[in-house]
Amino acid sequence: MKILLSESIRKRQKQGLFPVISEIKVRSKKDGDLLKGRDPRELAREMVTCPVAAISVVTEPVHFGGDMELLRDIGGAVDVPVLHKDFITTERQIAESADSGASAVLLITGMLSDKQIVRLISAAKTCGLETLVEVHDLQELRRVESLELDLIGINNRDIKILECDDTDVGHTEDLARFCRVKKPLISESSIACAGDVRRAGKSGAHGVLIGTAVMRAKSITGLLNEMISVGWPI
Repeated sequence: MKILLSESIRKRQKQGLFPVISEIKVRSKKDGDLLKGRDPRELAREMVTCPVAAISVVTEPVHFGGDMELLRDIGGAVDVPVLHKDFITTERQIAESADSGASAVLLITGMLSDKQIVRLISAAKTCGLETLVEVHDLQELRRVESLELDLIGINNRDIKILECDDTDVGHTEDLARFCRVKKPLISESSIACAGDVRRAGKSGAHGVLIGTAVMRAKSITGLLNEMISVGWPI
């Protein structure tokens, strides 16, 4: 039986740890090759030697170099929830996520209509998946705050320009105070150190998603343990 992402986040909090979602991403437009020839399954196994809340897997092929085989490989390699990140727009993609071992899917508000979001949340529930609905600004937050989502994410960078901007965790600090959603809040992107985690937590985030920083870290376990050890509550 799949462990739900929201349950894993609460579990880490009860253990006095700050919930961290560690990401496998092949490349980014801003930072180039992130995998650097390493085996993504081994990277994921290394990540889960730390008490992470989940592993995120980016499967978008054109800009981020992923594919669905990557999701299947990671899903079979770890025993924590797996978050599927892609530009998900169809029910078919949701079904493929479930079949490939995901526990949750990312839905990007800025790339979807209101009707699409409602339809995809429903499809995810049918497939036994949780939804992390991502927003970047107040207008997007207001669009989704009444929906039956499972988690809400604030992306500190703008995915519509492939996260090439230079905003940081201050974006979560600015936006989180307007969040009225009684669901776990995840601060995403531009999280590079324990200080960023602490800032996100003090602003109201219940967890953080770390992508590029962990892929570029000299010591993956060192960085993750440093962030997790910020502790809960903040």
